[in-house]
Amino acid sequence: MKRSDWRSQWMLVKDYCRMGYRRVLVYMAVLGVLEGLRPYISMILMGALLDAVYAGKGMEQLLMLTAAALGTEGVMALINGFLYKGFNKKLEYMYEQQNALLASRCLDMDYEYLEDPRIHEALHSMKNANTNQGLMGWVLNNWFKMIRAMTAIFAAVIIVIPMFVKNTPVTDGILTSWVSSLALVTIIAAMIGLSYHMDLRYGIGIKECNERRASHESVLEYYMGIFSGCERQKDLRIYGQREQILASTDKAIDHAQEEIDCAAGLAVRGEVIRRTVSGLTGLLVYAFSGMRAWLGLISVGNVVTYAASILRMSTAVAELMSALARTKNHSRYCQDYVEFSQLGKKKYEGTLPVEKRRDNRFSVEFDHVSFRYPGTEEYVIRDLSLKFVIGERMAIVGKNGSGKTTFIKLLCRLYDVTEGAIKVNGIDIRKYDYEEYCRLFSVVFQDFRMFSFALGENIACSDAPDADRVRDALNRAGLEGVLGRLPQGLGTYVGKEFDEQGVSFSGGEKQKMAIARAIYKDAPFVIMDEPTAALDPVSEYEVYAGFDKMVGNKTAIYISHRLASCRFCQDILVFDKGQVVQRGSHEELEVQPGLYRQLWQAQAQYYTRNFSAPLANDSFSMLY
Repeated sequence: MKRSDWRSQWMLVKDYCRMGYRRVLVYMAVLGVLEGLRPYISMILMGALLDAVYAGKGMEQLLMLTAAALGTEGVMALINGFLYKGFNKKLEYMYEQQNALLASRCLDMDYEYLEDPRIHEALHSMKNANTNQGLMGWVLNNWFKMIRAMTAIFAAVIIVIPMFVKNTPVTDGILTSWVSSLALVTIIAAMIGLSYHMDLRYGIGIKECNERRASHESVLEYYMGIFSGCERQKDLRIYGQREQILASTDKAIDHAQEEIDCAAGLAVRGEVIRRTVSGLTGLLVYAFSGMRAWLGLISVGNVVTYAASILRMSTAVAELMSALARTKNHSRYCQDYVEFSQLGKKKYEGTLPVEKRRDNRFSVEFDHVSFRYPGTEEYVIRDLSLKFVIGERMAIVGKNGSGKTTFIKLLCRLYDVTEGAIKVNGIDIRKYDYEEYCRLFSVVFQDFRMFSFALGENIACSDAPDADRVRDALNRAGLEGVLGRLPQGLGTYVGKEFDEQGVSFSGGEKQKMAIARAIYKDAPFVIMDEPTAALDPVSEYEVYAGFDKMVGNKTAIYISHRLASCRFCQDILVFDKGQVVQRGSHEELEVQPGLYRQLWQAQAQYYTRNFSAPLANDSFSMLY
């Protein structure tokens, strides 16, 4: 056993103690001691009772010994019952507590880890450690067994010492000398060592099975998400992918089941070896103690007491070895937990407060910024240097994979730059307090999510929304008429997962809700990554035409593939292969040779002037 094996388990236990499990540790320790001592009380009293019967003692003394045995057992049972109640009360929900703890870690860790498939496999590995009581329950039960076994070994040694010290010279007989005692101890130790070695070996095999199983269950989790989401079901039905998905699911289930069967087979083999060792040890002990009683070295009652104690001790030693082997195996899972829990500490967390400005104007500089995603060698952003003053409208355009969304992730510090620095008001953003820096941004990502909460809670991101502010944000996002038809107003749930009276909103309505959520936050930066992808042409025009009204005097950074929608922005950045290759207004870029002009001309054939309504900035309306 290495020190790191214990340290990883202790770090897991400390985290649970902070969640209110200190009393459970006390219950576990006291239970372990009592359970270790409990069998010996009846052994000692039973041996004394047999000796009393053999010696012809009176009925009164026999009844007293019997009453003492039954009374002691009853008191121990009552104490154990009380402690087990407190111990098991927490263990019943240990698995749920584990998942809650892991979920909280996911909320705290750096965003980059959430896109790493290895992290999801580690999560499944920890969950697979013990599906009933979680990894913590597994560790606590194992510690309980170790304490019980060590207590039992200590008690047995105290009890059986007299049997081993009652020896005669070797010349009087090998069965009565210290040689026989030493031989018995050696044989038992060898058998227990074999059991420990096999436990360790099979435990490693089970861990490997669970690791392979975790990768398959990660695939299953993804497919289950497809099955449970009504939005994805539309694509499955239209494109006839049902058979493909079911075949992939069945394949993942088969592989996971193979690993479950493999782990179960290893566990059964280990149990067979443990039971065989236990049976052989019992046979040797009873034969040894019976022979010594036949030779007159111990009494008949001592045979019961000593033999039962030695057998219990050998079982306890085997249990201790098995528990140590499990500790070694558990430590691998606990090490996964420790590494997982420490993932959130990679990103440097600054302490500087962000400057408060009433005009919401901030200077932003990308100073020779390069970035590649973890685990890859290809740069998504390459030596990017640019400056802009916050308080204006900016558009970011470019082909797919040109680095547009990555640019926003870096600005919002979802990822830290690989090289260079991003500065706000001349200070590296890594030096700012992270939570305070995040308050600068309201972002509508193209893969945004609305949750199955009440509408008001979705917009305010709080269980105590300001109703007036929520209504204002919804109106500014183009949802003026939605509230009037909702059965419970702002209390109406988005979806029917938690409330039968919930409403299934359209994709366009949800997208406007996401925009309303960004407006409600009232942050200096409003960033919209394809905010109108799910909107019809009229709604799209309404968003663009009312863009100034929505964001007020804040900075608006807008990412789009539709160049016609970017014309109202004073500053347009054209991305290509991780670099800004052009910059200017639409009027300037339209006449310059370059990527923007190529993209504009490629899209212009799908647009025409709409002379039926005087649009601001001579905007274009798409024909469908």
